[in-house]
Amino acid sequence: MTDLHTALITANAISRDYTVGGGMLRTPSVVRALSEASFELHAGKTLAVVGESGCGKSTLARVVTLIETPTAGEFTINGQTITTDTTEASAELRASIQIVFQDPYGSLNPRHKVSQILQEPLVINRPDLSSRQRDDRSREMLSLVGLRPEHHERYPHMFSGGQRQRIAIARALMLEPGILVLDEPVSALDLSIQSQILNLLVELQDRLNLAYLFISHDLSVVKHMADDIMVMYLGRVVEAGKTDQVFHQPRHPYTRALVSATPVADPTSRQQRIHLEGELPSPLSPPAGCAFNPRCWKTAEQCRTQRPELDNHGGRQIACHFPLDDKDTAD
Repeated sequence: MTDLHTALITANAISRDYTVGGGMLRTPSVVRALSEASFELHAGKTLAVVGESGCGKSTLARVVTLIETPTAGEFTINGQTITTDTTEASAELRASIQIVFQDPYGSLNPRHKVSQILQEPLVINRPDLSSRQRDDRSREMLSLVGLRPEHHERYPHMFSGGQRQRIAIARALMLEPGILVLDEPVSALDLSIQSQILNLLVELQDRLNLAYLFISHDLSVVKHMADDIMVMYLGRVVEAGKTDQVFHQPRHPYTRALVSATPVADPTSRQQRIHLEGELPSPLSPPAGCAFNPRCWKTAEQCRTQRPELDNHGGRQIACHFPLDDKDTAD
């Protein structure tokens, strides 16, 4: 079993750019979808990545799961370094990190039975296993995620959304990975089912000592799942720290706005909702200086001309020229 304190992933300033447009009379544009993200992911822990659509969460997921290579920076998975020059990761390394997608139905082949869906990773990556061994493994995994033996020979359309997501989780675990990337794993499910899947993920993490990279826009979910949080805005990390710190004392204005929009179950709470003005800027032409400055109530001239670097403030990382304190409000 992996030691609890072992860093399974260590990322150092990883970036991912895309070239778009261009042609005979136009110069191609560069979209910096992910810029200089650094973090560690430990066994048995959950790192949540949050932010609005277009902030770079999914790009980070594709890089970490080795679907794409970074255009700058490097990261290590289980001690193996991935850089811009890495053309092909080993099958063993790819097996060690798996992904669960947002839409459980779209990620399952409707023409295949559950048995075939679950056993396919073994057919490709474990050719030494017999058909009996693959069958035993898939049945064992169905039981682990709370499904019954008779589900083994059914098709995806015969299941509810929550059951399909359980199948997707089972498939991700077939190769016994140490790391799961969870890309909005419950956002497509009914509220009544979300808690069941989240509880299942917690149970599996405790049982298998899994490391989760949990990507979500729902901070109410993240608050109960994550040990650490990275808040991203327009491809960059703007705040990172322990979950309790970030939720109870957000220091970046963008984080404060996100937290203020999180529903609170306490009817006596009088939390002030911060409404951000304007839209998320286009990644094709991000603002000069701090990318958040057009929507920030604390913007000063320095924010418009100088990009803040991610620095340590009281045990967390914040990219802001004027970090908030508890008295700051969005007047």
